[in-house]
Amino acid sequence: MEKRARPTTIDLGGKVLPLNLKTNARARRMTLKIEPGGHAVSLTVPPGLARHEVDGFLRRHHDWLLERMARFEGRDTHVCDGGSVSIFGIAHTIRHSGNLRGLTTIRDEGDGKVLRVSGPAESIGRRVADYLKKEARREITERVKVHAAASGRSYSAISFKDTRSRWGSCSSAGNLNFSWRIAMAPLFVVDYLAAHEVAHLSEMNHGPRFWALCEKLCPQTPQARQWLKNEGSFLHAVRFEAPLA
Repeated sequence: MEKRARPTTIDLGGKVLPLNLKTNARARRMTLKIEPGGHAVSLTVPPGLARHEVDGFLRRHHDWLLERMARFEGRDTHVCDGGSVSIFGIAHTIRHSGNLRGLTTIRDEGDGKVLRVSGPAESIGRRVADYLKKEARREITERVKVHAAASGRSYSAISFKDTRSRWGSCSSAGNLNFSWRIAMAPLFVVDYLAAHEVAHLSEMNHGPRFWALCEKLCPQTPQARQWLKNEGSFLHAVRFEAPLA
């Protein structure tokens, strides 16, 4: 009998998404999750499962997936002229200046904030992302310095990436890494993330002493953790690459 290939995509109400199917030797059951940003679905399975078992599991959870994906409606957007991007929790309307050269700047126009972007129209997304990276570095670096001084610890370096699995990390060598997408979150969340990684310089774990230090550095730690739990995935739904024609 011919063995059928495992599925690589999944159709959710007419929207076809990549299905990242992973086999884990330590898994005892199948687990399903929406990838950050809602751009893909991940399914982890124990080794040796037949195709019909995987198909049956996906069918049984189809409505659950539809319900979860519905949360991303209207949030899975490309950054573009006339669109909107959040900068430290404040919505900014994006306006293409039409100039081929110039800085990306914020202005107050009418009733709201406007992010003025120069350069070719096809580079709007990249230039907005560059602006967010610059702002993330400025704000995080300042807050790391404050929290490191308060905790009596030093760090080696700070870097920024577009990470999906975590918002930040701290290595045993004292290197701190952050997702630049955090620049779209409110400032109290940015402050928490800086405090969280600085706290790891003292406690390389998530035990009671770690959380006590984290809350000492950032009293809004509980609120920020809840915000990331509720809203964090939507920051990954924002697309900065130019949409396909």
